[in-house]
Amino acid sequence: MFGSINNCHNVKDFRKLAKKRLPSPIFHYIDGAADDEVTYRRNTEAYEQCDLIPNVLTGVKDIDMSTTVMGQKLDMPLYFAPTALQRLFHHDGEIAVGKAAEKFGTMFGISSLGTASIEEVSKLISTPKLFQLYVHNDKGLNKDLVDRCKDSNFETMCVTVDTIVGGNRERDLYTGFTIPMKLKLSSMMSFALHPSWAFNYLTHSSWELSNLKNHIAEGTNVMTNIGDYFTQMIDQSLNWKVVEEINKNWGKQFALKGIMSVEDAKRAVDIGATAIMISNHGGRQLDGSRSPFDQLAEIVDAVGDKIDVICEGGIRRGTHVLKALSLGAKACSGGRMYLYALAAGGQKGVEKIMGNLRNEIERDMKLMGVTNISQLSRKNLKFR
Repeated sequence: MFGSINNCHNVKDFRKLAKKRLPSPIFHYIDGAADDEVTYRRNTEAYEQCDLIPNVLTGVKDIDMSTTVMGQKLDMPLYFAPTALQRLFHHDGEIAVGKAAEKFGTMFGISSLGTASIEEVSKLISTPKLFQLYVHNDKGLNKDLVDRCKDSNFETMCVTVDTIVGGNRERDLYTGFTIPMKLKLSSMMSFALHPSWAFNYLTHSSWELSNLKNHIAEGTNVMTNIGDYFTQMIDQSLNWKVVEEINKNWGKQFALKGIMSVEDAKRAVDIGATAIMISNHGGRQLDGSRSPFDQLAEIVDAVGDKIDVICEGGIRRGTHVLKALSLGAKACSGGRMYLYALAAGGQKGVEKIMGNLRNEIERDMKLMGVTNISQLSRKNLKFR
């Protein structure tokens, strides 16, 4: 049934097709999370703990779902969060996702652990671009990444602050997933059973961690799993002063990604950040932590008039976006939702899932009786 992206009508469908098309270790790298994956599941389940209350007979022929976040005008209130290793899931990787972002007039994030370079993305992608900075032990690397983003005219930057050590991603331990790949005997059969993925992997140019290769060997020619990478390579002395200095050096729109408490949201305002991304890294770091949606209202109440608040994590439906916006988020972002689609069908797959979600947002706005997302408020919601 799920042999074609044309039969994929939601994120669950794309997940099934990605599982069918990817070797098991790679699929579980996308799909997995930390420890017992309680937080991973909660990220989506949290949206189901409140209900939408629609109004009718309001005249909803023309819909405007545009928003401005981090100084960027977006045609829809959902953008592509930065994620690592995209060419491992499909040979076109970040460029496919960026081209899809262009089509929908939304923002595209690229990770420090991306498989396309800052310069390549800048040259090929015209939509607003966000660079996700992991602060490494190598200070020269950190400065180089910021300078390259400046030179390449990236509009926005975020520092990820929830990866001081790597989460306990047990699925990767079971499958033996590393970068570059080192497979256990038990995983090799899965690769043999996915010849189309292997063919594309072997017949296209080999990928690398394009933005790190001149500074570190880990992940380029030294094997490591992602959890160990963060633990060994990320600066564990990272603090508010360091992040404030990065912000000053960057000098443009700047966000902290991984904020989950009111206290930290207020500190982000104090250091001059222009946005925060409420995120628990897709449940891949601290299992048992709250979901972004659970924390959204109190953070918006504390700082929403001073800084853009973005809700990231667990988005699977257009109604999830509308619920977050009703609580005061300026926009939402997600990763797995489009990685499944990238794995399933490359750029066309990413365009299909984003088209599905955009249609859901538009349809559900009409059903809610609103024509502009500014009309959404907590009056639209009833918590159970």
